[in-house]
Amino acid sequence: MNRIRQVLAQYPRQFWLLFGGMLISASGGSMVWPFLTIYIRQRLNISLTTVGLLLSLNSAAGLVTTFIAGPVCDRFGRKGVMVVSLFVGSAVFATMNLAGSLHVWSILMAVNGAFGPLFGVGSNAMVADLIAPDRRAGAYALLRMGNNLGVAIGPSIGGFIAAVSYTWTFFAAMAANLIFALLVLLFVAETLPQAVAVSEPVQLSTAGGYRRLLHDRPFLAFCGISILAVMPASLLFVLLPVYAKEQFGVVENQYGFIMATNAAMVVLFQYAVTQVAKRYRPLPVLAVGAFLYALGAGSVAWGQGFVAFLLSMIILTVGEMSLVPTATTLTANLSPPDMRGWYMGVYGLTWRAGIGIGPMIGGVLNDRVAPVAIWYGGLAIGLTAAFGYLLLTRLLSESVYEAE
Repeated sequence: MNRIRQVLAQYPRQFWLLFGGMLISASGGSMVWPFLTIYIRQRLNISLTTVGLLLSLNSAAGLVTTFIAGPVCDRFGRKGVMVVSLFVGSAVFATMNLAGSLHVWSILMAVNGAFGPLFGVGSNAMVADLIAPDRRAGAYALLRMGNNLGVAIGPSIGGFIAAVSYTWTFFAAMAANLIFALLVLLFVAETLPQAVAVSEPVQLSTAGGYRRLLHDRPFLAFCGISILAVMPASLLFVLLPVYAKEQFGVVENQYGFIMATNAAMVVLFQYAVTQVAKRYRPLPVLAVGAFLYALGAGSVAWGQGFVAFLLSMIILTVGEMSLVPTATTLTANLSPPDMRGWYMGVYGLTWRAGIGIGPMIGGVLNDRVAPVAIWYGGLAIGLTAAFGYLLLTRLLSESVYEAE
């Protein structure tokens, strides 16, 4: 209890409000997303390649809006961007329940992709505003714990509900996003640094801001490698539900337990893993995380049922706990105070790109080669990312990546 009180005292009240809201939102959203590929494939009777293209459309729309999300956050503030993202997400979940054609689903995935990333950019920038550099790694780890506690709760309940009716899962996700949106609107204060808020607009113009970013070549190299690192994880989270059900008869409530295990591990061990990981330089930690991502995806090819796929998810989750907070903290520490939104936005692009490209490649491998080829592709991509992080370590001074 003393340890819990110490952790609570380290961070401001607004941080814990974000923590609680993300827990609520993630619980609702994760009742839908782990099973969405199954739902779309059954509802529309389309190929896995087409399902992958829908998810790629989601990510492509996110790529476009993420380019402007950072500048908007740094010019007008974090709060408004977060609220808009949550309200639109709530409306999308409600409409998904009624969508019955590929055309409508394409529109919904594009809208969700366009507005969904805005919350992540705004919230990550807000945490960087609220928390001192030496405590940011712990703060991002705690937010991931809250988010993943919701992801542990959501699929565990959603798998059983989805087996009966998907309608209630969509309504639950809608309600959770709506509740969080109201919490942010009513109780969260804006954190945009005053010096940034009063700066001249020309300093934060889109062209000028990205010109500054393009000169930060170490950061751009890190983002490029991170796109590859994300792809193996996207295969497990997006395509494993369909692969496990169609090839081995793993039904929704069983897969929900696999997802819940991923989330429970993050809840139980993320903070401790982060405390250990931050003792080491970030790029080697990222290389280890990418390697475990690769191994987690590749091991699916050698599995033949629920237990094997559960083990693959456990391996991937260890990599996730090493990689994600380290990468987010690295981005926060690299970003100048007047460009935190820009840097978080560009870092967010790596996730949108990886999540968009990965399932598309996996769908093509499934339909053109063989279902098992999905996982060998993920293994190769993940190993390439791990090598890339190690190469970046050798070529660049690690002092570039340390918090000031």
